[in-house]
Amino acid sequence: MAPASRRQAVDTVIEELGVSERQACRTLDQYRSTQRYELKMPEKDRPLTEAIREQANRRKHRRYGYRRITEILCLLGWAVNHKRVYRIWRQGGLRVPQKRGKKKRYNGNGLNACDRRPAQYMNHIWSYDIMEDRLENGRKVRILNVIDEFTRECLASEVGFSIKSHDVIELLRYLFLVRGCPVYLRSDNGSQFTARRVKSFLKDMGVGTLFIEPGSPWENGYAESFNSRMRDELLDGELFLHLDEMKYVVERWRMDYNHYRPHSSLGYMTPAGFADLCRQADCVRPQTPVLDRVPVSYTHLRAHETKEEISYAVFC
Repeated sequence: MAPASRRQAVDTVIEELGVSERQACRTLDQYRSTQRYELKMPEKDRPLTEAIREQANRRKHRRYGYRRITEILCLLGWAVNHKRVYRIWRQGGLRVPQKRGKKKRYNGNGLNACDRRPAQYMNHIWSYDIMEDRLENGRKVRILNVIDEFTRECLASEVGFSIKSHDVIELLRYLFLVRGCPVYLRSDNGSQFTARRVKSFLKDMGVGTLFIEPGSPWENGYAESFNSRMRDELLDGELFLHLDEMKYVVERWRMDYNHYRPHSSLGYMTPAGFADLCRQADCVRPQTPVLDRVPVSYTHLRAHETKEEISYAVFC
């Protein structure tokens, strides 16, 4: 039992039974000096406690735990470690609401699973997947997310009422132009990814495909993990009235995820910061020019988006 709990127990015995402090401490094996000790830490920790509560109560941090809050505080100039933040976090009764667990089904582990064929460097393996949400009027909306598995960057989040094979091709064309081609693309067996047009396009671009086993979404773990973060930190806490509103909010969150949110798997670096480190260390796949293979008309359609990727200052 913690000292504070023991002091509370002694006070309760004194109040309920009307005995003296000496007798209550003797019975409960509590030192009287410990019982009379006045805490000095609360005043010392008051500025840090207020800073922790301020960050934990921010809307974008509502799903952040104490470790991620520690990294945010360090970025703000606080000289504090995770143990002190954890102590104040527990004393203040702060906690991240637990998600309801889902029943897991395992059908085996295919050769193309993310743990069997992991990414070795930047632009080695990308993964993409489609998730669903609904607008306020109940209309279904689909989101196509593309992830670099090595840097954990979300390269694109395409929002639409429907996403077909030609939408996948147009998005990949743009990403291949501004980012370069990966070695492989990992995905499930959805019709948007297994269409002959998509396979033919990837073959022409020299990109291999890694299809996971049917009914085994955990084999595409990086995409599923990102989808879970997006749903937990964004979609479950927002009510979207229009598709344009959803596109704007999702893109803002994607940029925030890449450039601001500390990622635990990267030593609490941001994905964009880790990608810059990979470029400095030359941990990137050598790229061949793909400009001549991308239709000029598409480059004009997406030209304005390159500026948004380069200049993140607008979103900070």
